[in-house]
Formats: sequence, C-alpha cells, structure tokens
Amino acid sequence: MSIRLAVEKLGVSYRDGRETEVLKDVSFDLRAGERLAIIGESGSGKSTLALAIAGLLPAGSRVDGNIRWPELGRQPANGRDIGFVFQDPSSSLNPVLTIGEQIAEVARAHLGMSWREAYAYAEMLLGRVRLHDPSSALKAFPHQLSGGQRQRVAIAEAIAARPGLLIADEATSALDTIVQAEIVRLIEELVAEDGMSLMFISHDIALASQIADRIAVFRHGRLIEIGEVVQIVEAPREAYTKSLLAVHMGLDTPSLLAPEAVA
Repeated sequence: MSIRLAVEKLGVSYRDGRETEVLKDVSFDLRAGERLAIIGESGSGKSTLALAIAGLLPAGSRVDGNIRWPELGRQPANGRDIGFVFQDPSSSLNPVLTIGEQIAEVARAHLGMSWREAYAYAEMLLGRVRLHDPSSALKAFPHQLSGGQRQRVAIAEAIAARPGLLIADEATSALDTIVQAEIVRLIEELVAEDGMSLMFISHDIALASQIADRIAVFRHGRLIEIGEVVQIVEAPREAYTKSLLAVHMGLDTPSLLAPEAVA
C-alpha cells in the first residue's frame, strides 16, 4: 500500500510575544486508504498537527521538519487534495451564501465544472451525506439548518474536490450521541467509497477505536505511542495510554473493539 502522507520530525511553535513549542519531533506515515485516529487531551497538539498538515497554521508559526506527499510527488493544492472538517461547521460555512453556492464554488474552482454542473454535483453530494430533501437544502442558508445538518454540509464541502485525505478535527464532539454515531458512520462510508485516507482527531479513545485502523496517542506535543487498534487497546505500552483506557473502562463498556476486531 502506497504512502500518502509522511510526517518527519515535525515541530511547530507559535509566536505571541514569546515562542511556545506546541509540537515536538513528530514522525509517522499515513497509507493510502488508511484510517488513523489522533487522540489526546486538550492541549496535546492534535489540532496543531491537523492545521500543519493542511497548511492552515496561523501566520508567524515556526515549522521544523518535513511534511511530504510521496503519492502526489508534490505539495498538495489548498482545498483540493485535503478535505478538512472542523468541530464547528461555522468555521468553514459562509453565513451569507446558500449551501448550494458554497459547495458549487468548490466544484467550479477545483474540478472545472460550469455552474449548472456544479449545482447538480452539489445536490448529489448533499444526497450522499444524507440530508433530507437535497434540492431544498441547496437553497438554504447555514443558520436555517440544525447543527447536525450543518456538519453534514461541511462534510459534503470537504469531499467536493475529491481529496485523497480527509481530516476530521473533533468533528463529532459538539453533537449529541445519536447524531454523533450517524456522522461517524457517514464518514466511514464516504472514506471507504472514495478511497480516501482519514485522519480522525478526537479526545475519545472509545470513538477512535471504532473508526480507526491505527491509533496515535499524543501528550504535551509529542507522539508517545502509535499502533494498530488491537495493540493500543489490548496491550498499550505507555502509562498515559493506559490511563485513557482506564477512564473509559470505568465509564463505559468493557470492550473498545468492534466484534470483528476480536473475532
């Protein structure tokens, strides 16, 4: 399986009066079609990693190390090769444009479609993310939709340019439990259908274990452990990973693995 993304000794510092190191010496690969969960507590560097990979770090950030795209053989085109789903869909949706205008513009910019083609494509995408009545949703503004509906629209916009990598940064944490499960299933299906790699960022190790092939554990800006889901859940090496698992075991079901993972 080819390597889609290679992160090599990545370090990121923010400058705001003084320099604060947020990521330190991070290295890992992401294979084509692979689903990698990035977990850790708030402030562990998860979101900074996502922003660095997507080229969305704030101005003045210092970046050391390398982010390579072996499969592409070039740097990714902004908005074309990487789809990004934020925790708050307001971060990616324009409140003064209709849903149809926003998704169609992505298709026009990156796929060279006419407006007519782009609107038809946008309606198809809204059907894929299971929005009720996609034709009406095209004409709606973001504030006219529920939080779960807006997140579905954000996902449709993120995959509109047919990216090779989808990054979901805490994309379900603001949703209720039922909607969260629906969005996770939707992301899984879209990734499988389109052959995308997935980087799923979460503080929830139980959720991560259900969606990922591998789990990477971050703490204080460092990648402290990475491995297949079964290894991380059944035989973690690091005390911090064990503590995350212990919290889950105290609050939830005894097993984190899907039935097929332990068969």
